[in-house]
Amino acid sequence: MILRDLRVIEGASFVAAPSCGMHLAQMGAEVIRFDMIGGGPDSGRWPLSPEGRSLFWEGLNKGKKSIAIDLRRPEGRELAMSLITAPGQGGGVFVTNFPVDGFLSHARLAALRPDLITARIMGHADGRQAVDYTVNNAVGLPHMTGPEGGEPVNHVLPAWDLLAGAHATFSLLAAERMRRDTGLGQEIRLPLSDLAMTTLGALGQIAEVSISGHSRPRYGNALFGAFGRDFETADGRRVMLVAITEGQWSSLLKALGIADAIAAIERELSVSFARDEGTRFIHRDRLFPVVADAVRGRSFEDLAATLDAHGVCWSPYRQLHEALRDDPDFSLSNPVFSEITHPSGHSYLTPASAASFSRVERMAAARAPRLGEHTEEVLANVLGLAGAQIADLHDRGLVASS
Repeated sequence: MILRDLRVIEGASFVAAPSCGMHLAQMGAEVIRFDMIGGGPDSGRWPLSPEGRSLFWEGLNKGKKSIAIDLRRPEGRELAMSLITAPGQGGGVFVTNFPVDGFLSHARLAALRPDLITARIMGHADGRQAVDYTVNNAVGLPHMTGPEGGEPVNHVLPAWDLLAGAHATFSLLAAERMRRDTGLGQEIRLPLSDLAMTTLGALGQIAEVSISGHSRPRYGNALFGAFGRDFETADGRRVMLVAITEGQWSSLLKALGIADAIAAIERELSVSFARDEGTRFIHRDRLFPVVADAVRGRSFEDLAATLDAHGVCWSPYRQLHEALRDDPDFSLSNPVFSEITHPSGHSYLTPASAASFSRVERMAAARAPRLGEHTEEVLANVLGLAGAQIADLHDRGLVASS
């Protein structure tokens, strides 16, 4: 457990900040999540089990501890603040998406523990609200997604939330390293909108539009700037073929037996598709029909065997239930997965961290907590409260257990 000496308090909802806490927990940190008694705003978020329990909540809170506090009352808020700023060398680390101002402001918390590190995920840097799905359309990606022409297409994957969770994780660990060297705490603010814009800059898309003067259009399922698209087999299955490198392109031509046909197009156009991936995109209207004919002439089973034999970069199109049924990586043969029973009462494949380390064993996947499952443990071990004090908090309705 690489982060076994780190104690992180999480006060957060939805995807970005809870995924930061999840990453830290999967690396061995003690992550304690506090919620309102009865559950926070994401406690019932879809997808749900047949009994109405949030599978979303179970997924993002694996391996964490849970304490339930009445945050509407001043005494409950003070309890949460005490938890965040509790003493201890590995403590004083807070992950949140609460507003900048208020009882969980960094300045107010740092007055209680000056070396506090706060990782705060926000919508916009100026405090305006935003979520992944509003940020994504504001930077133009739905206008680049989907069939050529037509209306904007929203992406179903909350990419900025997920990137924010990972970005907050390594930013927090960088701040923790600085604190070890200097003793200084600090607040990290990570706005989703800034993350989206800086990512587009890193991918060259800001430069592209600045220089060309126009936005990138939609290209359907074609891979921008290289060769890639979906193609249909003789028996109606659909596959994605990708050739970015010269080796991938050569393997694809050999597997499909179309090297001569492609060479004829190269001579006609005076280009080399092997040397320049961009020409494969520019002349995709000439290349796609050749590849489509070759794929259409084979059954999926035959094509799959041939593509694998030649080392082609490809994948089948399938729905998630088909992947769970057919893909051996979606099984207990993959060490990232364990079969775990969660608070919903359902057992299913549960992932640990995707990363593996050569010098330490990967921590096994852990179930999510029941809301308030660790209330007594946290109050006793982190705040040092005696049994009578914990009982008094229960009697006053300030805390609850599972």
